[in-house]
Amino acid sequence: MKALIADDHTVVRRGVRQILEEAPLNLFVTEAGSAGEALKAVRDNAYDIVLLDISFPDGSGLEVLRQIRSNRPGTRVLLLSMYPEEQYARRALRSGASGYLTKDSAPDELVSAIQKVIAGGKYITQALAERLADEIGEKAPHETLSDREFQVLTRLGAGKTIGKIAAELSLSPKTISTYRSRLLEKLNLKTTAEIIRYVIENRLEG
Repeated sequence: MKALIADDHTVVRRGVRQILEEAPLNLFVTEAGSAGEALKAVRDNAYDIVLLDISFPDGSGLEVLRQIRSNRPGTRVLLLSMYPEEQYARRALRSGASGYLTKDSAPDELVSAIQKVIAGGKYITQALAERLADEIGEKAPHETLSDREFQVLTRLGAGKTIGKIAAELSLSPKTISTYRSRLLEKLNLKTTAEIIRYVIENRLEG
């Protein structure tokens, strides 16, 4: 079986690769250091599993995930991220991921997650499974946002300016201002300060 590790940090890729090669997984492992490299690798090769970071300098891991699901629907994708699962796991699973794991997880948990995903299952931690069970029927306002709206929300919540966010997302400041207005309406907020407080209270900061 073939696995792709897609992460822009060389140390992370090498560490994950070592774990996979030492585990009884029987995987042929290759690496990609950017969103573009990951998409090209998946276009050129059929992988059984992709271990995918959620954030790249040249693009979003969630967008890469959607492209993989569209072009290689048989490929299983396990998100491996520095962000806490309460921030992105639900969104990743809705986008077609087979699992979500944080980078501070133990090597044994990573191996178990890969085994479950390759076997056709879904992998989330017990803690997240319990939270999801508690939240059935309840949806927080930010759960209704599009991926782009969520990106703008977390950046505004981190105190970034309209211009800074526009540069990071390769959009115009006017477009970001439109997203801000939409967020205020959807979340029933009035100011950027209230957005920052909302992000902090809901532990969405990243």
